[in-house]
Amino acid sequence: MTTRQPRVEVEYCTQCRWLLRAGWTAQELLTTFTTELGEVALVPGTGGVFDVRLDGELLWSRKAEGGFPEMAVLKQLVRDRIAPDRDLGHSDRKASGRDAGALQGGEHG
Repeated sequence: MTTRQPRVEVEYCTQCRWLLRAGWTAQELLTTFTTELGEVALVPGTGGVFDVRLDGELLWSRKAEGGFPEMAVLKQLVRDRIAPDRDLGHSDRKASGRDAGALQGGEHG
């Protein structure tokens, strides 16, 4: 079986029952990047993990960032790596003031 690239992995904690959040994250990414993503995988984990990786590169870690990613911020992180010239429309906030903190992981839910 061949892995399609680019590949996003959403590793979620089964003990915390974060499957629905992981599934929603995958759905949002696949809906936004309909032709740019090759695969989105849900990876069961434990210990409060909620990590998002793109081709093995860690984009977001709930433990390191202190919370879950805002979807607009996560989409920007993915876009910046797979389609840097792509406009994300309403999800595409320019880094200024409050948004700059969000992009650096300073504000998230």
